[in-house]
Amino acid sequence: MAADARAPAPGGSESPLPANRTRPPGGRWRQHAVTAVFLGPAVVFLGVWIVYPTIRTVVRSFFDRTGDHFIWFDNYRTLFTSDTLVKAIQNNALWLAVVPALVVAIGLIFAVLTERIRWSVAFKIVVFMPMAISMFAAGVIWHIMDEKDPNQGAVNAGIKVVHDAVTPAGVLTAANPATPTLRGNVTDGFVLLTPLRPGGTALLGLTAIPPDALPKGAKQAAQPQPRPGEVTGTVWRDFKPGGGKPGVVEPQEQGIPGATVELRDASGKVVKTVKSAADGGFAFTGVGAGTYRAAIGKETFAKPFDGVAWLGPQLITPAVMIAYIWVWAGFAMVVIAAGLAAISREVLEAARTDGATEWQVFRRITVPMLAPVLTVVFVTMLINVLKVFDIVLSVAPGSSQDDANVIALAMWRTSFGGVNDFGLGSAIATFLFLLVIPALLLNVRRFKRES
Repeated sequence: MAADARAPAPGGSESPLPANRTRPPGGRWRQHAVTAVFLGPAVVFLGVWIVYPTIRTVVRSFFDRTGDHFIWFDNYRTLFTSDTLVKAIQNNALWLAVVPALVVAIGLIFAVLTERIRWSVAFKIVVFMPMAISMFAAGVIWHIMDEKDPNQGAVNAGIKVVHDAVTPAGVLTAANPATPTLRGNVTDGFVLLTPLRPGGTALLGLTAIPPDALPKGAKQAAQPQPRPGEVTGTVWRDFKPGGGKPGVVEPQEQGIPGATVELRDASGKVVKTVKSAADGGFAFTGVGAGTYRAAIGKETFAKPFDGVAWLGPQLITPAVMIAYIWVWAGFAMVVIAAGLAAISREVLEAARTDGATEWQVFRRITVPMLAPVLTVVFVTMLINVLKVFDIVLSVAPGSSQDDANVIALAMWRTSFGGVNDFGLGSAIATFLFLLVIPALLLNVRRFKRES
């Protein structure tokens, strides 16, 4: 009987190929050819669109504006000495220190809270919705919302509601005393120098008030009538069309309603406060014996809330950060929520059974078990923050773009924004590339550790 073709080779090892099969000629090269066919286009595109531009940018960074003269590291020296570029680097450092941590924290809070509410799906849709629009469009939205005028900007309109509830605006914005006996200014208020006793009257006339600046509902000023045990008076616009007598209430002179009137004792302490009526009249009742003075309180001239300058030089960077966090909080929430759903509920219930509070469960179990997911979101935000560009361009007006400048925006403005210095722009791009490399290496290391 013929020997079996599949018998083991001497020494106990099997033959690498069956005895009745041989490797076809050129089989190894054919495998390489198939690999090249599939990977070749990708390699070509990577070389054309990534490798070559990267090398070319690095080389171009050592040349001048025209690209004709090799200037060594002069562009990099300019990068760290120009005030505008140094400001961009400082802003990017601030972004790195604040934004990734806030995005992760807000996303974590939202992800945990959405597990405890019935309308979690609707909440997730609302929070994630900004991701559906472009970053530039989100910037335009926040540019409009951050307008200083409370009648136009939604942010300042909301602040105005709270501000007016705590500190109401005065009924007047400006005024001058009509007579020498009334002294003061709109900052500290006006004090009538004439002493008053119970039964006396106080005439508090003001001028330099435009007719359209009078409070709504103002009526003809009333002549105060003395009453026993009271101090009465009138606050009015002491101006009569065609001429009049200062310090005298006359026809066609309007009272000032809503003015804060104070009654001060001999030491200057405020003992009573009232608001003037539509005709400007007021009365302090139950006044004891003594000498008093009447005054128009400074609250009468409290300026209305005119808005916070979110788009100004001082607050433009925080304003852009808020807009950016608004966009990316939904992304962090969804990713962290997916990681949270994978956590074993038995572990959490066991901790609660052992007496752990919700805060202890969150801090000692939930967060450590979510550490890989939180790291992914944090590193992703680090890379994105280094490249932030379009939202800064769309939120910041031209007058404050230098104050909100970041590295990517500085690169674009230097190369294509009218300066047309491609040497310096290439140096900025190379510097930005070097900043991104550590985050990329961190990601690669994490992938290797998890694989």
